[in-house]
Amino acid sequence: MKKMLSRLVVVTMIAGAASFSFAQKIDSKSKQILDAVTNNYKSKQNTYFKFTFGSGPNGKVTKTETGIYYAAGDRYKLKIMETEQIFDGNKIYNINTEDMEVTIAKPNATDAMFSPINYLTSYRKDYHVSYEGKRHVNGVNTDFIKLTPVKNNGLKHVYLFVDSAKKQMVKLEQHGNNKDISVIAIREYRENQKLNPDMFTFNKANFRDYIVTEL
Repeated sequence: MKKMLSRLVVVTMIAGAASFSFAQKIDSKSKQILDAVTNNYKSKQNTYFKFTFGSGPNGKVTKTETGIYYAAGDRYKLKIMETEQIFDGNKIYNINTEDMEVTIAKPNATDAMFSPINYLTSYRKDYHVSYEGKRHVNGVNTDFIKLTPVKNNGLKHVYLFVDSAKKQMVKLEQHGNNKDISVIAIREYRENQKLNPDMFTFNKANFRDYIVTEL
């Protein structure tokens, strides 16, 4: 399960690890769509969605897990199976209930911010962007946008599928140069909910029987 969370984290952050100054090609239609989605997410007090995360070799998903995600500003909480990750705006808390372990660390350039916003912002400097037309995804007529790395970062392409009418991400596919695939399919999206004030707070007193390691 730790490996699952690690791969889940990378799917949305690998592009943020470096900045490239090479010339980009970004078509105006894609930019308009992605900027509209970005502004929509950022305008919300908080967001929530369920998602399915799938991964596998040779371009085929062989394993899937279901999770939930809450976010408010920079803070977020991610739950998938027996693993939970909290970012309180300062530190990342990885909680594994199966192993009864908690790891606490300051985020760095390779750490996670599990959010659709990451590719929506990193595309501006790290990817060539092209509009690939319409695709039906999970019953939604989406706009299909392809991101191709400006410089090698281990990825061949990233595919974004956007519901432009609602200005929301529907699905994200990450295709590696090694033919591995990772997919996030978003569902049950909600926004501006009344959240528990402690939603993004780690309370050490609740984990007295856990091994807690602060890096």
